[in-house]
Amino acid sequence: MCKSALCLVCVSLLLGPSLSCYQCFVEVQDSLRLCWGHILSEHNVRNVDSCFRKLDRIFNNHERVIEAGRVGKGYDKQLKELLDGEILPMVGEFDKKRNNDTVYEERLQTAADNFIAAASKLPRVSGCLPPCGFQSAGAVYNCITCQYDSCELPLDCPVKEVTAMENSRSQMWCEVPFHLPGNIEVIWRFAEEVKTQQVDQFKEVTAGLDTLYSIPSSSLQHVGTYQCEIYSVQRSIVRLYFYLTVTPQVVAGHTELQEIFDLSLLPGGRFLPAPAGPPHSLTTSPLLLTTCLTALLLLLFLSMGALYWSVLPEQTSHAEQEEEYLGL
Repeated sequence: MCKSALCLVCVSLLLGPSLSCYQCFVEVQDSLRLCWGHILSEHNVRNVDSCFRKLDRIFNNHERVIEAGRVGKGYDKQLKELLDGEILPMVGEFDKKRNNDTVYEERLQTAADNFIAAASKLPRVSGCLPPCGFQSAGAVYNCITCQYDSCELPLDCPVKEVTAMENSRSQMWCEVPFHLPGNIEVIWRFAEEVKTQQVDQFKEVTAGLDTLYSIPSSSLQHVGTYQCEIYSVQRSIVRLYFYLTVTPQVVAGHTELQEIFDLSLLPGGRFLPAPAGPPHSLTTSPLLLTTCLTALLLLLFLSMGALYWSVLPEQTSHAEQEEEYLGL
């Protein structure tokens, strides 16, 4: 009966509001064996409750112990091995034997320091990367809750704006900054003409492994929201959204010409001065100058040729008249 009551007290102390890696990995029965011979040196009496409070102070409320235990996915087993390696030898040594509280203090503090040094060398993870996605690889072990903390980020990412010219290629990549499992499936869906994240408005377009969605020739019928959803073992990991806007070629061409016109004219219809030149002066390139001179020379030759051919018939007519006169 007394032993049962003692176990109940010890369990209540271990499972108090403050937990740590010690409580996560060390069995209650091992803790009872460890604390069985705890002696309060001041009064020379055995006190198990005081030993458990000491464990709570050295391990459960120790920030460095908690921080050392924040390892990446799958390394909690190594945490247990490290802590067992420090505590279980003491259990075998102290079981059914009396030891002063000063001995417990020194040995438990050394065990905690050794655990911190070893656990701090275990691999860490980058943690959760905002703003979205179920990131299992980013989960960190929490010694206070004895489990891995999930990222608790929303599944849906914010909508990204994508703009394309009519008849040009559009590309959207379903990529995330965090690690993805090897066995993924990618599903692309489309909601025509609207900008939305409501799942029921989308219709499936493709399904497979391709993270790239490409439109060879964009048109107005492609305007809308594209959703990319990544699965792993039938579990959704993330949903990305892209809102595509297509600019018609006529409007684009008119806009470009208008911009050129606005940039090339000053108030009053004057052209912009050339950079670093005098105001309202025009600079000509060598190619333009050569073209103008060639055109002028060609025009001169054509004019001389036309003049020559216009004078030639008159000379021929005079020569024929002289021959007729002499023949008479």
